[in-house]
Amino acid sequence: MAVPLVLIVDDEPDLVELVTLTLSRMNVNAQSAGDVAGAKKLLKATRFDLCLTDMRLPDGDGLDLVEWMNAHTPGVPCAVITAHGNVESAVRALKLGAFDFVSKPLDIGVLRRIVSTALKLSQTMESGASTRTGTQLIGHAPTMERLREMILRVARSQAPVHIYGESGTGKELVARMIHGSGPRAEGPFVPVNCGAIPSELMESEFFGHKRGSFTGAVTDKVGLIPSAEGGTLFLDEVADLPLHMQVKLLRVIQEKTVRPIGEQREAPIDVRILSATHKNLADLVAQAKFREDLFYRINVIELRVPPLRERSEDVPDLADAIVRRLSRRLGMDPPTLTPAALSVLQNFPFPGNVRELENVLERALALCNQGRIDVGDLQLRAVPRVDTAAPLSPEVLAQMRATAAPNHPTPETAPSAPLGDQLEDVERAAIVKALEQARYNKTAAAKALGMTFRALRYRIKKLGIE
Repeated sequence: MAVPLVLIVDDEPDLVELVTLTLSRMNVNAQSAGDVAGAKKLLKATRFDLCLTDMRLPDGDGLDLVEWMNAHTPGVPCAVITAHGNVESAVRALKLGAFDFVSKPLDIGVLRRIVSTALKLSQTMESGASTRTGTQLIGHAPTMERLREMILRVARSQAPVHIYGESGTGKELVARMIHGSGPRAEGPFVPVNCGAIPSELMESEFFGHKRGSFTGAVTDKVGLIPSAEGGTLFLDEVADLPLHMQVKLLRVIQEKTVRPIGEQREAPIDVRILSATHKNLADLVAQAKFREDLFYRINVIELRVPPLRERSEDVPDLADAIVRRLSRRLGMDPPTLTPAALSVLQNFPFPGNVRELENVLERALALCNQGRIDVGDLQLRAVPRVDTAAPLSPEVLAQMRATAAPNHPTPETAPSAPLGDQLEDVERAAIVKALEQARYNKTAAAKALGMTFRALRYRIKKLGIE
């Protein structure tokens, strides 16, 4: 196996010597250049596994070199050395395609971790390895093909990625694919539902605590962030983080260190941050409900997961995969969906997206007979849209209306009532349905509804559900 080769671009001889010595102890060879022109010349002539460049160079900017490498040597990861505390430069570098960054004065431990991760990435790209997890996005709509392409691109970087989309679109699946397609695939993937952790327990859950640090701390506890060491931390519903935790998370991202409650020293961490929410973070920033500085740090790269209604051509493939998976779980032969049932599914708006489609099909599996799922087995609660995909035939529409659940009349037959009462009825029905499907686990129901646990508890009380 060839010895890895790293290019160091810096005009400070002492720093070049320090980095070269560190690399030699890792059995990694190094060459150096003192300016942008020299770096470009070497990059054109030699195959490097990593480029490590300072931001300030005699004949230009390290960012210019990052941009040039993206166009001319896209297979070579580039990490930048930034001045301590210069977060803006680090974010700009990551947005331009830098693999990662390290601050001056150099922390040798941080440098070694960056080099190790980058070399794993180079080996992965050289071997042509792809996603190593069993997760996959189903469907071939143009929006999904673009999303797959973006996942592979961002997997090569260590930059924070923010995934946004409606509830039920598969944001966690996207996060798992990013993790599984990159150099951290062998490390842990730690998902955290930020809306499900009580505010008073958040610091302990995220950072951990030492025994005796507060009442009830009878043993040491490893926090969620340290438990993701060497892997990926996925912050689901990050918009639900209270402001005091946003400040602490920002420090973790900027300093790459964490301090458990009761511990005197901060410990370095090597964790990639991915986040997701169904809310508009930019709007929350404008309303002072989300910190602007944290928004820019977690939103270095942004991925949008399209709602199901924008890719109705994928519904047949999704439905087939879901039915097969549910059937395996139940130990039964998978039934087929009739053309009429597929037509209904393709034209239904699915406000709950793929998660709602799965719930519909799970119910249909229990109702169907003779090895097939028909329109009546779907028990959809409203007339589907007819403005996209193939229009429904009059026969299918009639069958749909005839089999609609009796407690949820279609718009054409709904009785007249004050608008507020109608909206509350719809909301009450949605919450009851979510609670039933979650077996009255309010945390799971809140996640399915796309709201926080506290918000769900308030709505339950307001609507008199319990």
